[in-house]
Formats: sequence, C-alpha cells, structure tokens
Amino acid sequence: MIIYGVTLLAVCTLLGVAIGQLLGTLIGIPANVGGVGIAMVLLVLVGSTLQKRGVLDLKSEQGIEFFSAIYVPVVVAMAAKQNVYGALTGGPMAITAGIAAVVLGFALVPVLDRWGRESQSEEQTEAMTAEESRHV
Repeated sequence: MIIYGVTLLAVCTLLGVAIGQLLGTLIGIPANVGGVGIAMVLLVLVGSTLQKRGVLDLKSEQGIEFFSAIYVPVVVAMAAKQNVYGALTGGPMAITAGIAAVVLGFALVPVLDRWGRESQSEEQTEAMTAEESRHV
C-alpha cells in the first residue's frame, strides 16, 4: 500500500519537535514544550496552503487528511498517559484535581444537552414562523 503525505507529516513533526525543544531550552525547562502541538499546527497550515495553491494531487490530499485524522487521537492518548503518570507521582492533590475535573465534566453533560435542545427548538420555531409569514 502506498502512503501519501508521509513526507509532509514527517517534516512537520520534526520541525515541531525541534521548535518545542528550543522553546523548552529558552525558558529553562529540560523538556519539549508544545512540540507536538506545534507540529499539528504546522501540518494544518502547510497542508491548507499547498491545497490552496493547487500543488497537491488528490491522493496526497487524502493521505494528509488521513494522517491529520489519526494524529490527533494518538497524541491525545499519549498526553493522557503522561497526565495519569504525572498525577500518580504528583501526590493526592493532583489525583483530587483530576477526579474533580472528570466528575464536573460528567455533571455538565445533561446541562449542555438541554442547552442544545433548547437552541434547536428555538431555531425550529423561528423557521416555522418565517415559513408561515411567507405564505400569508
């Protein structure tokens, strides 16, 4: 299977990691600071710029879209693993903060659901009113 768009992904990843390492060094942290995020932003910016200029063929565009789609979940999973490890080694306050964030997130699901339903019903009411006024 031929994989398209790998070069662009690799270049963006290497640049992002290098910039993240440089940022870490500049602010005095012996770690990569935001390198993966920078790589993702570079991938989006360079990919859309090349697409607007018409440089990419269809298969390359599809390959870049594929890698963009799988890149985010992989990065989120890696960050989540690091966050759990940091919380376990960071003591009870970090664990308490993590549990509180999860509980608050679950508690807000019904509230957000209600807001979504209310705005949807308001839009339907406005659409029906506009439709009725056209027929008058």
